[in-house]
Order: sequence, then C-alpha cells, then structure tokens
Amino acid sequence: WRPALALALLMLLGGLAKPTARQERARPGATQHEDRQGFQYDHEAFLGKDEARSFDQLSPEESRERLGKIVDRIDDNKDGYVTTEELKNWIKRVQKRYIYENVAKVWKDYDLNKDNKIAWEEYKQATYGYYL
Repeated sequence: WRPALALALLMLLGGLAKPTARQERARPGATQHEDRQGFQYDHEAFLGKDEARSFDQLSPEESRERLGKIVDRIDDNKDGYVTTEELKNWIKRVQKRYIYENVAKVWKDYDLNKDNKIAWEEYKQATYGYYL
C-alpha cells in the first residue's frame, strides 16, 4: 500500500485530527456532498460502527498500523493502489456486514418464543410492548 493513501485515509478516519466543525466537500465536476451527519457518519461508513468505535480508542501510531492492514484488504487486485471501485466495494461490504449483524441482534428481541419466526403478535409486543 502507498503511505500517501494510508495517510489520506487516516485523516478521513480521524487518526491525525478530527474535524471540529461541519464541513462541505466536493470534487470539481461532482455533485456537492454536504456533511450533515458529520465526521462520524463517514467514519462508520468506511469501517462499520463497531470498528469505528474501536479506532477512536487507538493512538495515532496504532491507527496508522491498523489502517495499513485495512488498505491492504481494500486493494483487491494487490497492485498497491486503491481504486474508486475497490473503495466502493469495501464500503458496500462493511455496510452489508453491519446490516446483517444488526438484524441478528434485533431478531432476538422480536422472536419472543425463540422459534426462528416472528409472528405479528411477537412483532407488536416487541415494538409496542407496554402500549398494548
């Protein structure tokens, strides 16, 4: 992996400095991206919610080391560069993993009788509970 790429991604993840104010970013010729959700939104999109939380606890040196390993995983064709397509694929994988993990966690709360099915009554009870 290239140190410059790792440094750029590290800055994205906040390993060197986290943005303190809402910023607007745009590439020339691209539609404007406004950071309404802020830094944490990008951080979680790139790493996943749990991984982002663990990165927040690392020193800059540990952050760089872990980021280097992540960049190696993003570089699918192992050519030493991360393309836009490789980065998009990485973010999709991270988001898909987060969705599956979230469903698994929530499923336990809704499947009250633990039969691996969620009946309408179980859903209502888990969702509205004491209102019913």
